[in-house]
Amino acid sequence: MADARVLVNRARIEAQSYRLTMDERPGVEHMTKHIAGIQQKYTQSGGVRPFGISTLIAGFDSSEEQKPALYQTDPSGTYSAWKAAAIGRNAKSAREFLEKQYEGTGVDLGGMGAAKLALRALAETVEVSSSTAEVAVLGKKGKELRYLSAEEVDAVVAEVDADKAAADAARRAAGPPEPMA
Repeated sequence: MADARVLVNRARIEAQSYRLTMDERPGVEHMTKHIAGIQQKYTQSGGVRPFGISTLIAGFDSSEEQKPALYQTDPSGTYSAWKAAAIGRNAKSAREFLEKQYEGTGVDLGGMGAAKLALRALAETVEVSSSTAEVAVLGKKGKELRYLSAEEVDAVVAEVDADKAAADAARRAAGPPEPMA
């Protein structure tokens, strides 16, 4: 938590400085590069230890369309852009789930669709409830960040559980797969 707090404070200072200098909000990529640069410096400086965290940085880009942007930084200072990502324990399983579900499956990511997809990915590896997950939704064009209440999170989790139970029932009804010849 201490590493995260340091990076967040440094990011806030950079965002304020950028805003004062350029008279506009910094872009998501600019902030990602700044945070990754700090992390990279700490891998080479004597007398300091590297940051022990990866970060996910989300927002809306500064282009005319204001498309959503998601970046991940690593403790080494490298960064990459993603459409959907997960970090932490069981991140590989969650990332594989997101890769399968994100594109080509008709998942609606508007409104609560993205929150539902994120909670479904979490539910693949851990027990999810309002006491174990905190969900924030970034509104259109980055103007509003809203944390879901415990009741809203529990309602989405109940919907995810119902969808999972229905999919399991449909799979059982279809019977075992045909043996390969």
